[in-house]
Amino acid sequence: MARTFSFIASPTPDAQAAATHLAALYGNARAEEADVIVALGGDGFMLQTLHEQMSSGRLVYGMNRGSVGFLMNDYSDKDLSGRIDAAVENIIRPLEMTAIDADGKTHTSLAINEVSLLRQSYQAAKLRLSIDGQVRLEELICDGVMVATPAGSTAYNLSAHGPILPLDAQLLALTPVSAFRPRRWRGALLPSKVTVTIDVLEPEKRPVNAVADHTEVKSVIQVRVAESKEVTTRILTDSSHSWNDRILAEQFLY
Repeated sequence: MARTFSFIASPTPDAQAAATHLAALYGNARAEEADVIVALGGDGFMLQTLHEQMSSGRLVYGMNRGSVGFLMNDYSDKDLSGRIDAAVENIIRPLEMTAIDADGKTHTSLAINEVSLLRQSYQAAKLRLSIDGQVRLEELICDGVMVATPAGSTAYNLSAHGPILPLDAQLLALTPVSAFRPRRWRGALLPSKVTVTIDVLEPEKRPVNAVADHTEVKSVIQVRVAESKEVTTRILTDSSHSWNDRILAEQFLY
C-alpha cells in the first residue's frame, strides 16, 4: 500500500537533520493530509505527538533521535515504507484527569503515561483514595501518588517501584511515591474501567499539584482519574521489536 508521510522533529540538530534527509527521500506531506506521522526525537517528543494526534485516525511511527527512546523505533533511512507496512499497530486509550483546584475551578486533561499528584512544599501530602466511590485508603501520607497506564508503567511508575504492565493488560497501576504512612503500602493493581478519586486532606497546610503527562494543575483539592471511553491514539512499533516485547524485556533487566 502506498502511504503518505509527514515528518516532524524535535528541535535538536540530530532530529532536524533526520527530518530533512527523510523528507528528501520519501516526500513530506502536511500532517493533516498524511497517512502516517513519522516523529523524530525522544520519548518526550513522542508523547507530545501522540497528544496532538489523538482521535485524528492517523498512525504515528517514531524513530529515535533522542536519548532513551523507549517509545521509539530504531532510526534508519532504509525501506521506511516496508517497515511501516510490517509494523504492529497499538491502540491506546489515555486517562482522563478531572482536577478541582483550591479556587473551585475544574480542569480536564488527558494522559497517555500517568496522572500523578505530588506535594508542593516541604510538607508531605495527605491523601484519601477511593475506587468507584468507595474509600479504600482513608489516609496516605506520602510525597505523591500516581495512576499509570500499561503504556506508562515503564516510565515514572517504574522509577517509583510500581509494577510493569503488559500493553494489552486491562489494568491500571496505583503507585505511591515515597509512602510514609502506611509505610508498607506498595500500591494496587486496578481494573482499567474503574474511576479513581483522590482527595487532598489539609490542602492549605499540605498543598498538592496534579500532573497529566506534561499538563500541571496547581493546588488541587480533588482529582478523578478514569480511562477515556472515546479518545484513542494509534502508535506503530516495528514487528521485530514490538511494544509488548519491550515491556516484557524490561522485566528481566535487573
